[in-house]
Amino acid sequence: MEVSGTQMVLGLVLAVIVLIFLVLRTKIHAFLALIIAASIAGIVGGMNPAKVADTISSGFGSTLASIGIVIGLGVMIGRILEVSGAAETLAYSLIKFVGKKKEEWAMAIAGYIVSIPIFVDSAFVILSPLVKALSRKTGKSVIALGVALAVGLVITHSLVPPTPGPLGVAGIFEVDIGLMIGLGLLFGIPIMIVGVLYAKWLGNRIYQIPDDSEEGFSRPDAKAAYQEFLDLADQKASELPSLGRSLLPILVPIILIFLNTTLSAMELTSGLFGVLVFLGKPIIAVSIGLLVAIYSLGRHMSRSEALDRMEEGIQTAGIILLVTGAGGALGAVLRESGAGDFIAGKIADLPLPAVLIPFFIATLVRLVQGSGTVAMVTAASISAPILANLEVNMALAAQAAAMGSMIFSYFNDSLFWVVNRLLGIKDVKEQMMVWSVPTTICWAVGLVCLLIANMFV
Repeated sequence: MEVSGTQMVLGLVLAVIVLIFLVLRTKIHAFLALIIAASIAGIVGGMNPAKVADTISSGFGSTLASIGIVIGLGVMIGRILEVSGAAETLAYSLIKFVGKKKEEWAMAIAGYIVSIPIFVDSAFVILSPLVKALSRKTGKSVIALGVALAVGLVITHSLVPPTPGPLGVAGIFEVDIGLMIGLGLLFGIPIMIVGVLYAKWLGNRIYQIPDDSEEGFSRPDAKAAYQEFLDLADQKASELPSLGRSLLPILVPIILIFLNTTLSAMELTSGLFGVLVFLGKPIIAVSIGLLVAIYSLGRHMSRSEALDRMEEGIQTAGIILLVTGAGGALGAVLRESGAGDFIAGKIADLPLPAVLIPFFIATLVRLVQGSGTVAMVTAASISAPILANLEVNMALAAQAAAMGSMIFSYFNDSLFWVVNRLLGIKDVKEQMMVWSVPTTICWAVGLVCLLIANMFV
């Protein structure tokens, strides 16, 4: 029996409505909600029910086959970087390198690097004492320093694998991970620049510094005189792992993955080049990065402590693996039902860049339910089958899904509360200015960068 295009679209629309309702209004987790939505999309869209179940299983498995192991390895690296003090080393080293009166830039760059392997919430908690110490020492507003740090953190958390969200998106769009890393790092630069400029402006508007009061912060009428921080950086850096040891677990896998991408593109895959291509496969490269982390940063840990720390990381990855796999299942059903092809044909006739489809889907989902990871995975799942037969660069489409998820972080996003609480902001209007506005600025700059890139690629 031939299924009409209207029925296919009806299945998709009903699935999305149910997905949003389940996530917002019920106790059902996003993982199960995605599975239910996939079932509705398939059955209402005209697929045989047994075929729907098989497609959900195969879609779940094929998505995790490409990125599941990498997510697990990545979170273990991140956990070791957390507990070893490597993240703080990077921050202090950058402060010294960037120089005086540029602390906001140093904090943003530190966040930009640290959040590649470490979850954004954890990274902000780890580095917030440094933000407060710098504010006390230099007299700069803790708001300027904290927002700059948070902006740097959220950029690579949203755009750069092996953070689970963008890694899952790359898997769903079947985009090379090395290319996804490169584009994420590149797009992140202009976003970070605008974010830091906003942070500096906001620091002048909300001048707040840490003190020993019950509240933990005060707002003097006059700004304190600027003081140099180098003695603070020298003192703290001596207690932490060296910069070289702290960077290695991040740089080694990224360099190997880039080598794999470059050599594969040049079709140099034999002899020594073949070995480098093997070492640069994401599963192998991130495994090597984990070994480097264990024996360079975890050498002072006992065997049991090292294993415990890595298992703590794996526990945080479990639900992300399930949500990512479920997103892949939804995408597989949309492909199999024919809804993706039908919608693609209609969109091809519209005077809009196709790359905006995942961007705005991610935007809407993020505004509705708050999680950036769920937003980008859902956007990728829905849009990948639609874009498959359109003239669009899939790597840009993957970045579009990731960037669309950055918009207007507010009450339903855990990072909103982490940033505002640790910076001592309680007024709702100020909370919006501290975190909702900068994330929306990042989103808008990302949209401009995306449209410019789409003109040339």
